[in-house]
Amino acid sequence: MSSTPPKTFQGWVAQDATSPLTFTSFEPKPFTETDIDVRVSHCGICGTDIHTLRSGWGPADYPCVVGHEIIGTVVCVGSGVSTLASSQASRELKVGDRVGIGAQSMSCLRADCEACADGRENYCARMTGTYNSRYADKSKAHGGFAEFWRGPAHFAFKIPDALPSAEAAPLLCGGVTVFAPLLKHGAGPGKSVGIVGIGGLGHMGILFARALGCARVVAISRSSSKRRDAVEGLGADAFIATDEEKKWARTHARSLDLIICTVDAPDMPLVQYLRLLKVDGTFVQVGAPESPLPPLTAWSLIQKGVKVTGSNIGSPGEIRKMLQLAAEKRVLPWIQQRPMRDINAALADMDAGKARYRYVLSNETELQSKL
Repeated sequence: MSSTPPKTFQGWVAQDATSPLTFTSFEPKPFTETDIDVRVSHCGICGTDIHTLRSGWGPADYPCVVGHEIIGTVVCVGSGVSTLASSQASRELKVGDRVGIGAQSMSCLRADCEACADGRENYCARMTGTYNSRYADKSKAHGGFAEFWRGPAHFAFKIPDALPSAEAAPLLCGGVTVFAPLLKHGAGPGKSVGIVGIGGLGHMGILFARALGCARVVAISRSSSKRRDAVEGLGADAFIATDEEKKWARTHARSLDLIICTVDAPDMPLVQYLRLLKVDGTFVQVGAPESPLPPLTAWSLIQKGVKVTGSNIGSPGEIRKMLQLAAEKRVLPWIQQRPMRDINAALADMDAGKARYRYVLSNETELQSKL
């Protein structure tokens, strides 16, 4: 072990669904031989943070520390990490490495688990989220809105030198959430892809679709307010404003092989989105509203044999592929950095839709002032 791990950390703790976060001490999971401690330099704000803080998807396990787009430096390595059986890449982690942690911090990793044995730990029935979740020993998982993060080395990823820390942070959850279904469903040369919702997730969907070499990338939004960003800035080939373009579903029918839907609006025009798909096309939902999705008509599925599915974050293997592609193709999310101490204001602005397109909280100023 590289140093003696502390028993308490300090971070921004949520005590209930309505009170502001407070900077205070909290108890991380007990340090084990396969864990690492990470000094957090940056952490992106994800929509999941807000859903969790207000118990939107169900009662949160307060007190909790959210944040699962974590970038930082390894400061402590458990004695068993160098021989970790579950991950060759994780065995190479050492003190001083710059790493990232996403929305998952553990799975069962058992050989008889179909998901884990197949390298799809993100679908493990015993998955532990990076926050608002519990490890097998019942200890709480806490996230990255803090000075340090502790958790299993298996779910920490070395960040390529070509990726700046602030821009790398949103890739760990938002980035892989759109990259994984693009990769799985064959986005690439010759394919036409639609991205619904031009926000934190959607803008990264356009960037990755372009990086994968898709023949055509179409941005889809309710209004045309983000048309210039999508086409001139992010590189989309076309833009559909569904609240402004009359008969848009008919005009663009059977034009897309794949749609990634990042919105979490329960009133989205789902049946019309499906009209945009070609025969055997695929619609992938990654946004997670707090209310049910709109109903589907049987004919919207039957007439073209389309598939409607979902995707949950990404596996460790998909995260590493994404980071490599992002480094090679310079896939850099559009971010606005804010000091970690301004977290409550940043969360309010994020909830109000002011981010263009991702807020990243930085600990660097605060940590340097303590050295």
